[in-house]
Order: sequence, then C-alpha cells, then structure tokens
Amino acid sequence: MKSKISIKELLKLEPIGEEVIVNGWVRTFRSNRFIALNDGSTINNIQIVVDFEKMDESILKSINTGAAIEIKGSVVESLGKGQKIEIDAKEIIVHGTCDPEAYPLQPKKHSMEFLREKAHLRFRTNTFSSVFRIRHAASFAIHKFFNDSGFYMLHTPILTGSDAEGAGEMFRVTTLDLKNIPLNEEGDVDVTKDFFAKETNLTVSGQLEAELGALALGKVYTFGPTFRAENSNTSRHLAEFWMIEPEIAFADLKDDMKLAEEMMKYILQHVITHCKDDLQFLHDKEIKEESQLPKDKRREMPLMERLSFVLQNDFTHITYTEAIDVLRNSKPYKKKKFQYPVEWGIDLQSEHERFLVEKHFKNPVIITDYPAEIKAFYMRQNDDGKTVAAMDVLFPGIGEIIGGSQREERLDVLLKKCKDFNIEEEHVWWYLETRKFGTCKHAGFGLGFERLIMFLTGMTNVRDVIPFPRTPQNAEF
Repeated sequence: MKSKISIKELLKLEPIGEEVIVNGWVRTFRSNRFIALNDGSTINNIQIVVDFEKMDESILKSINTGAAIEIKGSVVESLGKGQKIEIDAKEIIVHGTCDPEAYPLQPKKHSMEFLREKAHLRFRTNTFSSVFRIRHAASFAIHKFFNDSGFYMLHTPILTGSDAEGAGEMFRVTTLDLKNIPLNEEGDVDVTKDFFAKETNLTVSGQLEAELGALALGKVYTFGPTFRAENSNTSRHLAEFWMIEPEIAFADLKDDMKLAEEMMKYILQHVITHCKDDLQFLHDKEIKEESQLPKDKRREMPLMERLSFVLQNDFTHITYTEAIDVLRNSKPYKKKKFQYPVEWGIDLQSEHERFLVEKHFKNPVIITDYPAEIKAFYMRQNDDGKTVAAMDVLFPGIGEIIGGSQREERLDVLLKKCKDFNIEEEHVWWYLETRKFGTCKHAGFGLGFERLIMFLTGMTNVRDVIPFPRTPQNAEF
C-alpha cells in the first residue's frame, strides 16, 4: 500500500522496501535517469531513479528544473555516494511543467539582489528555504517559551491613534477622497470626516497596549506586524516588520534582563536542535563566501560559533557610563579606528556594541541606565535624574538585538515626561489612567523578529529574512 510521505520524514525513517508517494519540485534531472527532488520539508533532496525504457518519453521530456511532479515507487538502498536511500520510480505524474528557457532559477549561483526581484520564486533555493524554515522554528519557539512561562498572548491594534515611540514616522491610514479632501475652517484636513473621526496610523509598536494587559493579566506578550515610514534603504531597515514585546507586572529592570536572557537562550537551543541541516548549510555558505573577503571584512566568528557563544555564556551586565569608559580607553578609540564618536550622551553605534561583545568582554552584553534624552518617554527615570532604567542586549556580529526598560509607573513623573517629549496628554489619556488605578512597577522589551532571524541565519540584509520586504518605493508581490 503506497502512502504519501514528506522527503524529510522519508529520509528520517529510511523505509527500505516500502512503496511510497512523494511530491516535489525538480532540482536537477541528469542523464534522463536521476531526478533530484525537493518538497520544501528539508534542505535535502531525494534521488529518484528513472528507468528510461519503462517510462513514457513524452513525460520524461516534460521534466525539467522547476517542474512539479509526483513520484510513485519503492524505497531502495542507494548505491551512489551522498545518500543512503533513493526511490526506484514506478510512475511519474507531472503536475506542472516548467519552461527551461524561461525559468529564472537555473542550477547556478544567483545574487541576493537578483533573488529579491524573484521573491515569488526564491523560496525554492537552498538559501531561502533554509532561512524560512528557521524563521518558522524561531516563531514557534517564541510562542512555546512564553506559553510555558505563563504569559498570555495579546493581539494589539495594527490601526492606532497613538505614536508609541514619539518618532512621528508613521504611515497615515485614511478613507478620505484624496481628490476632494475636506478641510476645516483653519484650512487643515478635517479628520472628523475620516473613518475613525481622528488621525489614524499603522502602529510602530504594541508596547503601550501590552502594558495595559500586563497590569491586569500579570504577564503578556505581543507578536505582530509593525510599521515605520522611515525613508531608509539600508540593509537593516524595513517599512514593515514583526516585533515580539513582552510586558511583566511587579517587575523591575533586573527581572526584564533575566527574561530576555532566558528567552534568547531558549530560542537558540530550539533552532539548533530542530534546524541542524539548515544551519549547517548556512554556516558552510558563510565561511565559503567570507573566505573571498579581506580579513578585516570577515566576521569575528562563523555562524555556529556565534550561536554557541550566546547559548553557552552568561550575559555581562554593565551600565552605559561604564561602556563609554571602556570604549574611550580602548585601542580602537585611541588609534581613531572607530568611525563614530564615543562620548557620554550620544547613542552607541553597532561598531561600539560589537567591540564590547566580541573584543572586550567576549560575552553577550546587556547595557543599562542610558541617558534619558536618547530614550523614550515611558522609560523609568533613575534617581540620578540623568538616566533611565533602560537596557539593550548586544550579540556578536549584529550588535543590539533587544531594547527594553522598566516602565515609568509614577504619574507625576510620566506627566512631566510627556511634556518634555511634546506628547499631548489627550493622545495617551488611557495610558496615563493606568498610573491612577492600581499602578505597580512593570517592565518589558522589544525584540525585532527580523533582526533575530538575521542573527540565526547569518544573512546580512534584513530584506532576505522576511518573505516579501517592504522598503521605500518597493511594495511588489
């Protein structure tokens, strides 16, 4: 009795002698005899052995790279190198032919830029199938970690009337007729005529709403899309991306740091355990590509070593002030090797963060107590009056991967901060009210999901770790 089976399961079970059915896409067809078939369940192909004399010639002619086919046959021990088993094909059904002249993904090396233009097909390559299987595994690990830790998932609004970061770089959402925009007496857009009767945007963060949930449910997290209308075309910026934002009540900055470290190690362990073949492929790919670069352009550690580095080391905790002192006393600073300035009161750049992690401490690093002026209004003011109870988690090869803080729970202080940051109280009245009714210390952080996937896969451009990137002047697919 033939049974349909995934290639991943087939290679795991090695059911020699059994009749099976496999479906997939042709990677190569050699000598009219050997088909390398992949169904996306694993980076590994299964070899199909075709007896040319027993097959319809018209069917064989329609099997080209990219064709979708179904194979019915028996599992046999492979006599060739590189695989333990193969399938002796008894019947081939071609579900979808593929014009070999027009198909863009020929069995050769393609540039990342080219594959971004073919985002509808790039999942079929080894690189991108690995990236997106790892993305799935990381997503599953995040949900499992929080579920097992007693957190409740909260779906926060995608459409919002507030700006959580105070940055103002938001996408406006409207149903107004752009050819006939209603104006008020002052000559401004009359937002009362819009769908929500107020100015509305796509969210930049679910944090403020997550705080409301935490102040009743105790521990919550969000995992949703966020949007930034930042006109940036760098390898680290997207207009649409995903954020994980936990919030915990009755918690301070130390609790926040502990949660971040536990979560990251859990995710890494899950991915290492369940994505071995994909990680090994990306690890080998990275080493091969970086061997062509000058030594000063190569990463300090290869992919698998970077993952183990985080998993096996405790996170070092230092203050922002201590970090500035370390940097200003470092050889790169004294020899003017840093591209960006190092002085108290300005934010650290990736080169500074990576020096602290990779060269100085040789551990993942959490920096705390940043100057209040460079952090968001909701972060708790420290007793020194100059800094806030904020934290950034730094990883090798990437720098900052998590940003968080203890939240300001004192109403009088929060009101002053709203004024300092030019945030109108009426826009966040509901947020302020939680400080009136049973307030408590609470904390949380944000993890950019695409930044995490870059770290897990070694990909260097954020556009290559999200299925369909949204960037300035690009909303294709």
